[in-house]
Amino acid sequence: MIGRLTGIVVEQALDGACVLDVNGVGYEVFVPLGALGRLPAPPAKVTLQVHTHVREDALILYGFATPEDRAAFRVLIGVTGIGPKVALSILSSLSAGELAEAINRGDKARFKNVSGVGAKLVARLVLELKDKLEFARGTDPSATGVRAKPPPAHDGVLGTVQAALVQMGFKPGEAELAVQKIEPSAEGKPTEELLREALTVLA
Repeated sequence: MIGRLTGIVVEQALDGACVLDVNGVGYEVFVPLGALGRLPAPPAKVTLQVHTHVREDALILYGFATPEDRAAFRVLIGVTGIGPKVALSILSSLSAGELAEAINRGDKARFKNVSGVGAKLVARLVLELKDKLEFARGTDPSATGVRAKPPPAHDGVLGTVQAALVQMGFKPGEAELAVQKIEPSAEGKPTEELLREALTVLA
């Protein structure tokens, strides 16, 4: 099974299908819409975390910008009534972290504009996935069991910045140290500005 590919995106379609050139071999990979926008622009190489989906009549590759998104995809296709196409549609609208937050809050409105997801399916998602997406909130998505991360050390805006850093791929400890450094001058600043400051600290 293919678990990861590194190459250059040479073709991209509106349905999320793209061709990744890996040392002269073109792999067709289906990627959530918007995910490619978070990856380096061609001709820079990109790395996709890949889920290999095997059917009787086909072998299909699904690619994701982060291991968390791939893990969320695998959780989603385990829900009755959700196949790869619908799971990809959900992750085109919500990152793994956003999906975890929506499920934990029971925020059904976040799924309103997701293609192929109706009210009954949303209710099933909220019921079946409760506490099953905690890996997207800072724990290791490759673990065999789902573990909840420790509660954030900061509340409010700083807690949001810390969670965002973890979602972007930084280790929880790195995110915590960055937030500690910007905390003294954080009062009154918007989340976006604080996130930029934290990224500068981590650069």
